[in-house]
Amino acid sequence: MNMVTPPAKDDKIRCDACPVMCYIKPGMMGACDRYANHDGELVRLDPHVILDRTVEQGGKLVPFHASSDWDGKLVHGSETFVTAIGAGTTYPDYKPAPFIVSSTVDGVDMVTVVTEGIFSYCGVKIKIDTDRFLGPERNLVRADGEPVGHVTTGEYGSQMLTLGGVHHLTGGSKKEGRVTCETLLDLANGKAVELQIDDGAKVVVQAGKAPIVNDVQEHLMRVGCGSATIGMFAKQWHGKVDEVVVVDDHITGVLSEHQAGKMLGIPETGIKMKGRRSTPGRYFQVAEPGTGWGGTNISDPLTILAPFDAKVAKPGLRLLMVSTTGEHYGYYELDEALRPVEKDLPPNLRQSVERIQENCEPALCTVLFMGGAGGSLRAGVTENPVGLTQSVKKALTHVTCGGAPVYVWPGGGITFMVDVTRVPENAFGYVPTPALVAPIEFTLPLADYAALGGHMDHVRPLSSLADGNKLAHQRGNVRVTTQNAESTPK
Repeated sequence: MNMVTPPAKDDKIRCDACPVMCYIKPGMMGACDRYANHDGELVRLDPHVILDRTVEQGGKLVPFHASSDWDGKLVHGSETFVTAIGAGTTYPDYKPAPFIVSSTVDGVDMVTVVTEGIFSYCGVKIKIDTDRFLGPERNLVRADGEPVGHVTTGEYGSQMLTLGGVHHLTGGSKKEGRVTCETLLDLANGKAVELQIDDGAKVVVQAGKAPIVNDVQEHLMRVGCGSATIGMFAKQWHGKVDEVVVVDDHITGVLSEHQAGKMLGIPETGIKMKGRRSTPGRYFQVAEPGTGWGGTNISDPLTILAPFDAKVAKPGLRLLMVSTTGEHYGYYELDEALRPVEKDLPPNLRQSVERIQENCEPALCTVLFMGGAGGSLRAGVTENPVGLTQSVKKALTHVTCGGAPVYVWPGGGITFMVDVTRVPENAFGYVPTPALVAPIEFTLPLADYAALGGHMDHVRPLSSLADGNKLAHQRGNVRVTTQNAESTPK
């Protein structure tokens, strides 16, 4: 993209792509960095992205026809999908969406309505695969010192955070809103963000990457809780050790008391656990949450044991203690005073510890963008906006975000979530109101679109996009851009 020579000073144009309504000088960009004044014309700076479905889904490619050379066309009918990335916005949506594109798919006339929605009421849900304690539920999560969200829950070996939302974007200070918007934008575009949790950990989050907790990179997601781990590996311990304790902040398991141990005929060992007994072989709260063994605050697992029952325990009893990721383990034998004495891990137990590690999934951060495709955005699709909502609920209209599949929440409105790693790179933008800009596409049969009250007089064929439009063709992680010969301001 090249700069153009700024014409006269009073040649500003007013951008109507967002509520900021910037006056943009010739050759300059608006506050969003997305639109510019190009020789008196308001232009979208990023290329409009189309996806090659076949390549994206790992399908086979059909070679070019041997009898003719490539004709240079970028768009080839049904193999392509028009995304909203780079399409532009219609805000306020008193006018039709920027692109309403028809195509034929498997003999059916379809239409895809694309627009870059402005989401003031959006957020991200973050799943961080780690046993380590990040902070108490409901505590604030901060970026650059500003509150941008809070800790929600710990679920299935992961810590959940909720960031953004209307109160952080618009209900706090100006800086809070700006930092929240920047944080959401970076996360949505796959960048690393450092977050600090009140009374908790510092964590670096990046979609699709391992979390970094207090400067230590996480590697493994736990295989399950302590009880589940015993269920999975009890047979592999049978005959090789007398007792196993799987240390876990949530549920610590004890083999001899566990149902799996009972089924294997493992006798009582006289072990006594601290914490709150839930059901046989399952203990809650053996220690405080932390970044040590199994997401607890302990570095010495023996601290969760009470003295062995002298009426049952015998000197020489073999005890394995292991965490739910297999990263921490220790092997002990009882001495004459029934005290555990640490020994080298026997080779025949090492494999079972390694098996726990092998069964752990890689620890990752998952970022889901969540927004509501309601409000006036729907007026850019149809003259009767509620019809679009009803059509989505009936699964007549398929919703995508940058071509990626979304989950649409039940209930009112079109509230959707999308895994940002499935959206093409840098698909998200922002406006300084502050709000995020996200691509959204609605695809449905052309006949249904007409019945919906769609803007039929703005429907254009897919082939028309190749004429006079700046396009990017997304193939896997590679984006190929074509554009007019004319220069584009930056």
